[in-house]
Amino acid sequence: MRFSLSLTYLFSYNLLQFCGHTWIFANMTARFLSFGEDAQAGTFYFVGVMMGACQLLSLLELFHIADGFEECRLFPRFMQIMERNVLLFLLVSLEEFQSKPIVCVQFYLWNILGLLRYPHRLFCLIGTPHFKMLWLQQTLSIPVYLLSAVTEGISISHMLPYLSESEGMDSDQLKVPASKYINSPYILMGWLLLLVLGSSLTLILLLKERKENLESWDKKLKKD
Repeated sequence: MRFSLSLTYLFSYNLLQFCGHTWIFANMTARFLSFGEDAQAGTFYFVGVMMGACQLLSLLELFHIADGFEECRLFPRFMQIMERNVLLFLLVSLEEFQSKPIVCVQFYLWNILGLLRYPHRLFCLIGTPHFKMLWLQQTLSIPVYLLSAVTEGISISHMLPYLSESEGMDSDQLKVPASKYINSPYILMGWLLLLVLGSSLTLILLLKERKENLESWDKKLKKD
């Protein structure tokens, strides 16, 4: 009974994520084909809520791994989820940055990762996925994640001037020394350093996980 409920829950969760990412990808692509480069400015306005919902919902995956429902390393998934949610929080806070083209690029990369991940998870739940699908998911997700991490770093570095300006305005209006307040740009630079270190470690673990999964599949094929 517990197995049946957990299987139903995991299938529903992954299906919901797949539908959400498919909707975002289709919406962004349709807008790009209709309006060209002008569609980039409205990306966050049209799909930001759905993207935020998908990324917040992905926090449940940490519990899936911790409870043993999903067999994969916890740290790489934790790092990926935190990277996206922190960046989304910053985007919500900085309205003037939401129309930047890099936001559109970032959302596309996140969607590609989701469309590689969730169909694969669905096939794993209902049966054994084909080797080509496993290879595709394990191989393509790594360079796409690398591009995504680089884009996140670029986005954060571009946000620093906006935070510096807003912090300076706030301190002037309050007539209080800025040193008495938490310096947001410095916090962001600290997060940028953690992003570089965490993404590098995540990339190493993902490569190791890919090697282990493909070797395990080869052993199964040889036994059969």
